[in-house]
Amino acid sequence: MLIQRALSQIKEDIKTIYEKDPAADNLIEVLLCYPGLHALIAHRIAHKLRYWKIPVIPRLISYWSRIFTGIEIHPGATIGRRFFIDHGMGVVIGETTIIGDDVLIYQGVTLGGTGKEHGKRHPTLGNNVIVGAGAKVLGNLSIGSNTRIGAGSVVVDDVPENSTVVGVPGRVVHQKLMVGGILMHNRIPDPVKCQLNRLTYEVQEIKEQLNITTSGKTDC
Repeated sequence: MLIQRALSQIKEDIKTIYEKDPAADNLIEVLLCYPGLHALIAHRIAHKLRYWKIPVIPRLISYWSRIFTGIEIHPGATIGRRFFIDHGMGVVIGETTIIGDDVLIYQGVTLGGTGKEHGKRHPTLGNNVIVGAGAKVLGNLSIGSNTRIGAGSVVVDDVPENSTVVGVPGRVVHQKLMVGGILMHNRIPDPVKCQLNRLTYEVQEIKEQLNITTSGKTDC
């Protein structure tokens, strides 16, 4: 029964790769050349052994998985179904991280803590979340379902559902940046630049008003 469930999960993971990665050409390539899949399978084994309170071995599995895949997932992390790590090099997922279903993360992502506190100290990601390359989500915070985090962002506060987050620190932007459920990284606005542009327009308007006022004056 346990083996059947494991095989079913692997089949689902492979199907997810085909659906989310256009570079996936055939089954052999997916099985042999996708470190995200290898890291996820290793994590499931380590997570189950940790649940059975077997010492040392879960961390050893995690350690060797990091060496071979470049992806570090602590055995204590809870990961939902259809999780996909695209490319994967440099991904770090902390011990108390909770990840929902249908989550996609790219290379260089860190789901980490912010200090030496005990207990829940890593993020909780809802369903259908995308975390862009190099993004950092730090601390015991909640990322709402259907949220998109732009590449290179640093998120240190809770994010509501159906949001798009960009910047350092991460800020929620409200533009619709989705096409067919895919985050359009090349169309993500820079909130700092937008604010500077807004200030520039306001200054220009003030200058024009001052010029009009000055030109309208007459000498007595």
